[in-house]
Formats: sequence, structure tokens, C-alpha cells
Amino acid sequence: MYLYIHGFNSAPASIKAQQLHARLAALGRGDEFACPALSHWPREAMHQLEASIDGHDPSSVTLVGSSLGGFYGTSLAERHGCRCVLVNPAVDPHVGLEAYLGPQRNLYTGAAYELTSEHLTQMAAYHVAVPTRPERYYLMVTTGDEVLDYRIAVAKYAGARQLVVPGSDHGFAEFERYLDSVLAFGDGGC
Repeated sequence: MYLYIHGFNSAPASIKAQQLHARLAALGRGDEFACPALSHWPREAMHQLEASIDGHDPSSVTLVGSSLGGFYGTSLAERHGCRCVLVNPAVDPHVGLEAYLGPQRNLYTGAAYELTSEHLTQMAAYHVAVPTRPERYYLMVTTGDEVLDYRIAVAKYAGARQLVVPGSDHGFAEFERYLDSVLAFGDGGC
């Protein structure tokens, strides 16, 4: 199973989620894809993700987390032992999102809410300082990410498989070009 974990103020309708699902479907594997619409509350989002994993052998689960989804994916990978693909991941969102406290709107659904210090406290509970098994991770970053400094993720996931794409942006516009590498990693290859 490929569990796509969308980012902050995103949704299952995100471009990268749709690209991954379409690639799996083209291979006759569309039923291996899941992407829940996550709550903006971190604790609830993690419960939703845990429920998606429940009943699956961890060795058959590949998490694909984008931005904040990469942060959640790291916590789940450490807890369950699954493989995890990180796409321009947020490393410390409980710190970085402090500048965004206040009114928010989901980019896809339009749902409005208030980002509070309680959100950040809940996120901090899922922080992983150092991944225990770097070989479990495939880090995909772009040097032109205007939101997150890719070098922080490169350092945190030292020893992991890494793809550093020059230029681009936080949305990782080239993601579709690298889907076969995502599937090769997720299917147990390198």
C-alpha cells in the first residue's frame, strides 16, 4: 500500500497525490493507493493515518509524505517500521509554523480554521530528532524550495537515499518525473 500524506493546508486533491495515484492505476495497482483528507489538528491527523495503516503488514506499506506530510511520515515510519518517501519535508513544523499562527484556509477545500499554539504543541509530540534507520527513507528535495531550506532535510536524513533536484520549488513541480524511483523504493528496491 502507498499511503500519501498531504501537507499543510492541502488535501487528497493535491497534484502530487493525484500523480502518484494515476501512476499506480496505470500499472493496474490503483487499489494500493490511499490518501485520507487529514484534519488540521495534528493529533487527529495522526489517528487518521494510524487507522489507514492498521491491518497492514508494515513491510507492505510505503508512506509518501509531502512537506508537513513528511514530518508525519517520519513519525509513523519510526513507530511502525515502514518505508517512507519524503518530498520537501518539514523537519520542525512545530517551530516553523509559529510564524503562521492565526487564520488559515485549506488551498483545496476552502475550509477555514485558526492555527493556534495548541496545534504546534500537538505537532511537537510527533517530532523525531534523528531517524533510527536511514535506509528506511528516500528523501526528495529541491534546492529552489522557497518555503523550507532543503539543506536541513539533507542533514537530518543523512545516510538515507537522497535525490536533490536543482531549482524548482516547494511544490516539487518535477515530482511526476521521479515516480518510477518512488515506486522502485516503495516496492523494496533501491
